[in-house]
Amino acid sequence: MGLAYTIDSPIRVAHYGISSVISIIDDELMEKMNSFYSKKFNLPYQEISKKVQDYRAKRITSYLNLVDTIVKDKFAKFKKELAESKLALENFIATLPNKSSIKEGLSNLMNEGPARKDDIEIFLDEHLKAGDIDVNIMTKVDKDNFAKGQQLPIEFNDAHASLRGFANSNLHSSVVLSAGMNPRLYSYFENFKDFFPDRNNRLKKKIVLKVSDYRSAIIQGKFLAKKGLWVSEYRIESGLNCGGHAFATDGHLLGPILEEFKNKKEELVQDTHNVLTKGLLDKGLAVPEQPLDLKITVQGGVGTADEHKFLLEKYQVDSVGWGTPFLLVPEATSVDKKTRTLLAESMEEDLYLSGISPLGVPFNTIKGTSNEYHRQKRILNNKAGSSCPKKYLALSKEFGPEGICTASKKYQDAKLQELEAKRSEISRNKYENAKGKIYEKACLCVGLANASFLENDIKIKGQEQGVVICPGPNIAYFDKEVSLSKMLKHIYGNSSVLSSTYRPNMFVKELKMYVDYLKNEIESISDEVTTKQIKKWESFKSNLFNGIAYYQELFRDLMCFESANIQNELQFFKEELMAVAIPAMKKG
Repeated sequence: MGLAYTIDSPIRVAHYGISSVISIIDDELMEKMNSFYSKKFNLPYQEISKKVQDYRAKRITSYLNLVDTIVKDKFAKFKKELAESKLALENFIATLPNKSSIKEGLSNLMNEGPARKDDIEIFLDEHLKAGDIDVNIMTKVDKDNFAKGQQLPIEFNDAHASLRGFANSNLHSSVVLSAGMNPRLYSYFENFKDFFPDRNNRLKKKIVLKVSDYRSAIIQGKFLAKKGLWVSEYRIESGLNCGGHAFATDGHLLGPILEEFKNKKEELVQDTHNVLTKGLLDKGLAVPEQPLDLKITVQGGVGTADEHKFLLEKYQVDSVGWGTPFLLVPEATSVDKKTRTLLAESMEEDLYLSGISPLGVPFNTIKGTSNEYHRQKRILNNKAGSSCPKKYLALSKEFGPEGICTASKKYQDAKLQELEAKRSEISRNKYENAKGKIYEKACLCVGLANASFLENDIKIKGQEQGVVICPGPNIAYFDKEVSLSKMLKHIYGNSSVLSSTYRPNMFVKELKMYVDYLKNEIESISDEVTTKQIKKWESFKSNLFNGIAYYQELFRDLMCFESANIQNELQFFKEELMAVAIPAMKKG
């Protein structure tokens, strides 16, 4: 969800029992939000300047503790309101899942006659808990840091400092690790006792891995288990049908991936527990007799109550995550008005997988953002590139050990100069393509944070970057701002907030994106293809055919979806895939 969009979501929704995730990469954003919310809730605030030693981790800890304080206070007041107001209680019950035990219990209390305030308070204290204040660290964003030209120790790398900030906070929640394995960062977890089970086999702080396939899960899970660290949740995300950075699998589709997790969950639990046992024994720590709790969850492209219910029942996942649609819920996410309007008016053709990320990873975004406007304006004025004030993505070591961001003016000027030097040696088409690839990088550090500043009227200093936003393609089917209550009713099938535009099933949408991705990969190759590329594309194509066959069987007898329509679409993409020609090696 970017940097800003859920930066304060727990403050907005946790008291209703809704969990959300804060990105903790941008300490500057958190410091400003700390100041903003301390003032708003009349709480003490002590600025942590960049002159303070370990300021990055300390800022993160301070903000997370503030959010925890505010959420606890709002949760206590919300429970009191529910006990005292029949209307508030009825409205809350209406937003709960139909099969919720809390909904059933509260409804029974009300149906027995005028519910006593004390009875409701006791029930809520026993059954209702605030939503989790989880945090996210993108493992790749782990830049080395320097002071006076000297490289600081590894623990002062960006992701390492973020982890320390969370570990030192008061939170009892989870850190969600995304973007793949970072062995140095994973090893750093061993420094914090909250990630190890206590004498009662409880974890104060939990580890969640965002994964795209089973193999990745078991490799990363065992790596951590060897260190005595348990992964409490594997969060499976669609490789392409998601918001933000898209980490495409080798043509493995979400349905077959979920099937494998379902069939191998017990194996995953037991195998990892065995490794954990040895890891804890080696450290002289207490060993749980039984495996600790492990959840399998899924997210990416879910848009209807039927899809939500199907994922829970068919694949027996523990929960289903929704992200992108909540960008149109002002009560839940931090988005400026102009950008929210852009999202509401977006169509399928406005959403695309871009190359704007300095990480070099495909990035889901939307046409017409204010960031795009300012970036193009600088290009036209021969001032391409960002001033790069935050440097979180200054990860390229091409021009020195301190790193540089590919979206920065300094980097782009250097690359344009290199390109000009060989202009006479390459074709005009190749020259323009290379120039376009240099120019397309956007300053995500600033662009993904600006929405919160704009929404809350916090002054933005420095170069004008506008807003970058990273919705999943699913946003095309949601065309208006909605209340939190209406969105929750939509998720649980009690109403609908979808537009009248035809929306394909989430599995079909992902399949289309993968076929398009393969075609684009092949078409965009400008150099001579290699044997390795050919093998990769052949494997990719084969996995897609296997996925289509799986879906054709899956939807053959299902009554909960328009199966005939889905079968027609699957056949269409099968034929489109058959027509994709993989280049052959040129014979010398």
